[in-house]
Amino acid sequence: MSIEDAAIDIRYLLNRGFPQKSAVGFVCDHYRMDSDSRHILSRAVIARSICEKRRLKFLPCDKIRGNKVIIDGYNIIIGMESILEKKAILCDDGVIRDIKGVSRNFSTSGNTHHAIELILSFLKEKGPSQVCFLFDSQISKSGLLAGLLREKIDQAGLIGDAGTSRHADHDLKCSHDIVASSDGVIIDNAERTINFLFCMICEIPRLEAGISRINEFTG
Repeated sequence: MSIEDAAIDIRYLLNRGFPQKSAVGFVCDHYRMDSDSRHILSRAVIARSICEKRRLKFLPCDKIRGNKVIIDGYNIIIGMESILEKKAILCDDGVIRDIKGVSRNFSTSGNTHHAIELILSFLKEKGPSQVCFLFDSQISKSGLLAGLLREKIDQAGLIGDAGTSRHADHDLKCSHDIVASSDGVIIDNAERTINFLFCMICEIPRLEAGISRINEFTG
């Protein structure tokens, strides 16, 4: 059984109101999918109604210019790092997400620094009035990463800051600024949001080679 076939069955259940966790669990148990396949399906397969709402909610990429953007730090950096490592997937809602599953055990690498440089270069090109990276303080060495970002932001000639919060998700959901995140819960609850990594791919087409689709996996 391929992941694509399992995704079709999961979508069928989701579009009829089944909770995602139950739908993914039922189908994956039925087809005896391995843990990697389950993780991919839980990230990528989303009910049609949710996809439609998110696609309508996303601001155009050019809305970055002249506006303040608050970035879900770990989410976006890990996402871009995953694209560089060819461990990212284009999900049903049009959002690019990582399939590494490392958020709570994150540690920087050469790809992390490359990802940061690409993100800041993109922001420099798009011209926000201000940019702020927000990191979850409960993840190890968040303060050090925020300090690195403050230096990089200044070096890139951008106006902005980077900091940590014990309630990063809440802060992002309640922000009045444009929020950049691939987290579905944050996207659904934020006042204004942008499909940030997708915007980056549109600007830097060569990065598309690092993104898989659900039909490219086999189970």
